[in-house]
Amino acid sequence: QVQLVESGGGLVQAGGSLRLSCAASGRTFDIRAMAWFRQAPGEEREFVATMDWTVGSRYSTPSVKGRFTISRDNAKNTVYLQMNSLEPEDTAVYYCAARQGFRSISSREYDYWGQGTQVTVSS
Repeated sequence: QVQLVESGGGLVQAGGSLRLSCAASGRTFDIRAMAWFRQAPGEEREFVATMDWTVGSRYSTPSVKGRFTISRDNAKNTVYLQMNSLEPEDTAVYYCAARQGFRSISSREYDYWGQGTQVTVSS
């Protein structure tokens, strides 16, 4: 089993920045890819960004490219999501996810999930 714990959410004004962290523990050697998803009230869970754990290749959804950056610290078993130029439309609960396979944009393919952290962007 892998446990994921997110942190770093909060309330920020439009144009501001936040950095989310996701610390992995347990059978971390099983992890091949990690990702961030988000879910706004009344909406389906949406892919944000993903990264291959060993190679470091990454992919982000077009709506956040140039604003959000996914990165990792292998020594700390932690993945980050740096979010800049935040917009009210970015308001959501952000979830960290991990899987044993190659990186994917589909939430159904992830094996492990964190509890989520709330990000609220005021206009």
